[in-house]
Amino acid sequence: MTTTTLIDRIGLLYTGDPAREEIPDAALVIEDGLVAWCGPAAEAPAADERVDAGGRTVIPGFVDSHAHLIFAGDRTAEFQARMSGEPYTGGGIRTTVAATREAGEAELATHAYSLVREMRAQGTTTVEIKSGYGLSVEHERRSLEIATTLTDETTFLGAHVVPSDVDADSYARLVAGEMLEACAPYAKWVDVFCERGAFDGDQTREILSAGLKAGLGVRVHAGQLTEGPGVRIACELGAASADHCTHLTAADVDALASSGTVATLLPGAEFSTRSPYPDARRLIDAGVTVALATDCNPGSSFTSSMAFCVALAVREMRMTPLEAIRAATYGGARALRRTDVGWLRRGARADLVVLDAPSYVHLAYRPGVPLVHQVFHGGLLL
Repeated sequence: MTTTTLIDRIGLLYTGDPAREEIPDAALVIEDGLVAWCGPAAEAPAADERVDAGGRTVIPGFVDSHAHLIFAGDRTAEFQARMSGEPYTGGGIRTTVAATREAGEAELATHAYSLVREMRAQGTTTVEIKSGYGLSVEHERRSLEIATTLTDETTFLGAHVVPSDVDADSYARLVAGEMLEACAPYAKWVDVFCERGAFDGDQTREILSAGLKAGLGVRVHAGQLTEGPGVRIACELGAASADHCTHLTAADVDALASSGTVATLLPGAEFSTRSPYPDARRLIDAGVTVALATDCNPGSSFTSSMAFCVALAVREMRMTPLEAIRAATYGGARALRRTDVGWLRRGARADLVVLDAPSYVHLAYRPGVPLVHQVFHGGLLL
């Protein structure tokens, strides 16, 4: 027998639904793990059980569409060096690769699970997880197999950097061939770090095209350190998202605006590397769909907090609080091509966060404060 749950006395319901984003004095009904109804509290239907939100704000669960959680080791020394003035080049990835290869499967799985649990406690109910710290057929497959136990959104990133013991073209062929064949059964997406010092435009296109032929969707690390071809390749191949987008040409912005590719911005990386932040205002004003994600990884953005990224987006990237919360929920869902998460409307999965605050604006207004009161995932209280 189906049990329905009414969450009432919601001071402000941010639905994420463009048709009606905010409902004051609201209520919401959950049935079979889905949103069955939401609207003004005075119009709420009867339900079997009741949860009193106590006048708090309710938002959709955060959708973190870019994270690197399968890794071992620590890069504190690298962070300290950057804080002393050394620039970020991406070279420290190989340090994590060595530690990850040496770690046992149980160690990697336990560590990744702890990060997912940390994310959920902070309101993230959907997370994408990439490989990319194995860089061999065996270790990339292992990373993705672990990731499938934690999320449905798994991304093959064998093309993270080129290992030091092989030339770039040979490695790109390995990634597009034998490695992809071994990893595709455990992946939903394929990704490439298209950047100077990593993979050039031809290598990126080769790997992504092979991923498409294998039935994977496309994502691209593009424009993090320099301007380059990554964004235009992403749009050309119909990628779900181009991620970072820190250094963009006018042609890049035009390509994003005229495509269905989401610009996923990762302000935690700029915070942790003391780099210039992406110009979110430029993208939003051009009509580009923007997402926010943590880029949680041990080197350039070791944060699991979407709320922190929302605060950074408002303070450093000229986004309004509404634009930032939209990007962290609905935008993240668009970056994963999901319609069942990222908003609260009838038929969506009942992933929601009760904030101990009168408005979602407090996520930026009170940065660093633990405002998450309750988290529901698929209608279940975590």
